[in-house]
Amino acid sequence: MQSVTLIIDKRRELSTKYKKLLAGKHNKCLISKNLISAMKTIQELEPDLIIISDSNEGELADYCKQIRALTYNMRPIIVATSKSAEFNDKIKVLENGADDFISEPVNSEEFTMRMKAHLRREYETNIDTKCFLPGKNYSLRILKRTLNQKLPWACLLVSIENFDNYKETYTELASDKLIQTYSAIIRSTLNENDYLGSISEKEFLIVTDPLKAEKIANFLTFAFDSVAAKFYSAQDNKRGYMIMRGDEFAGRRSDFVHTTIGVVTNEFIQYKDTTSLINALQQIHRMADLPSKSNYLIERPRITAEDAINENSYNNKILIIENDEAMKLLLTTILNLQGYEAATANSPEAAAYLENSPALIILDAGTLEKMEGLDICRRIKQNDRFNKTKIIVTSIIHDKELILSAGADLYIPKPYEISSLIKWVELFIKEINN
Repeated sequence: MQSVTLIIDKRRELSTKYKKLLAGKHNKCLISKNLISAMKTIQELEPDLIIISDSNEGELADYCKQIRALTYNMRPIIVATSKSAEFNDKIKVLENGADDFISEPVNSEEFTMRMKAHLRREYETNIDTKCFLPGKNYSLRILKRTLNQKLPWACLLVSIENFDNYKETYTELASDKLIQTYSAIIRSTLNENDYLGSISEKEFLIVTDPLKAEKIANFLTFAFDSVAAKFYSAQDNKRGYMIMRGDEFAGRRSDFVHTTIGVVTNEFIQYKDTTSLINALQQIHRMADLPSKSNYLIERPRITAEDAINENSYNNKILIIENDEAMKLLLTTILNLQGYEAATANSPEAAAYLENSPALIILDAGTLEKMEGLDICRRIKQNDRFNKTKIIVTSIIHDKELILSAGADLYIPKPYEISSLIKWVELFIKEINN
């Protein structure tokens, strides 16, 4: 993906010369004759490097100050060129926001090398040291430039789901290796015209040709699932899930990591700004996310309701299946006071709750002899209607692996602190509605 250089210079010969020296496969070079015409380019493309000369009327230092004030949130490199070689002129320009001062005439080779060095430094300061990719701010800059070009494009939002649970269980060192491995896999699918950057610790942004987008997404889901098993212990691979460790997470079951990819193109919809594009990417990404399987989804043209916004309603329904009547009443009362919609298994509303797929089920495992709650847990997990429902199993049976193997997302041994349960309820409800 190209960097962008803006030359603000009213001299035709010298500005054209500078452009020829700097323009190339990896650097798009533009010329503006004055600061007013340059503002539109700065706002639309957020150039990495701005070269401004004193050929325009007015003080060069004032121009540098104005540009720095207008670009405080993007922080481009500003290089001032001047016919003056006076020390005081240099100091004044540098004090007012310029990063470099060049006295003209300048040697062409030196000029080219210095500008390339500035561009390299600008790029490297935006690199995430973990995955060695440009970070969020630079990625958003690329999206802005993408929207302002006339060519067809596709954006892919790629994430690793359950990454936080993996990091908590296997340590930060293992999670770093997972990120680095996946970023290397993604790089192998792209060419020099494509862009790959990071949005967050576990999210990547790809900008590519729409003709390649689906092939890339298809390959990445296959490749990720092919290597993911290598990042788990033999015990977890055999078991088929992770058991989280540590005082805070002990007793929680977590699915393995998987990748989710949302794809948006300008083939059918022309996005006006980065906010609408990011919202569309996040929406299609959420739709693509499956509970425990890698998947991708590409935005298709809308047949009807073209301007409609489809948003999922917030699910805060909780079903309580508890043998102890006093505990059942206590949990229902507390959860309703917390703002959740809680019902119990033997209440008239229970059937409706099961039909509407509660966000969370708090389930008692049952007696030592029958363990009927575990049978209920297995049946719920086998029903596709509840694939996003979380299950907390509370039990007097202190066998964590047995309970988690039945499909529970979290095991809490009885007796337990109500405050601890409420904390997990809040966490799961947020996860489900994220």
